Amino acid sequence: MKLIKAIIRPERFEFVKRALENAGAFGMTVHEVTGRGDQKGISLQYRGGTLVVDLIPKIQVEVVVKENDAERIIGVIREAAWTGKIGDGRIFLIPVERSIKVRTGEEET
Repeated sequence: MKLIKAIIRPERFEFVKRALENAGAFGMTVHEVTGRGDQKGISLQYRGGTLVVDLIPKIQVEVVVKENDAERIIGVIREAAWTGKIGDGRIFLIPVERSIKVRTGEEET
């Protein structure tokens, strides 16, 4: 199994969620996070001065998928999250050794 961790723009979350559901990936964990990447933040004009905001609000979506579905799901996320602008986000692929359901103890590897 693989954990796909995607950091995306908040305004693209509903598109990503819908695309994942259409692709058959229903289970996900979602976090509101802040961070910065290559853009190193943004500058805003505020009350006649410049305000530098170097931590930008983002959404982190985590999805665990079977290993052979990982590339397809990454493609689904990329397509749904894409705007073509700096700050579109990043996707990480992480190995998962096992998954245990709390209620039943059922285990997947």
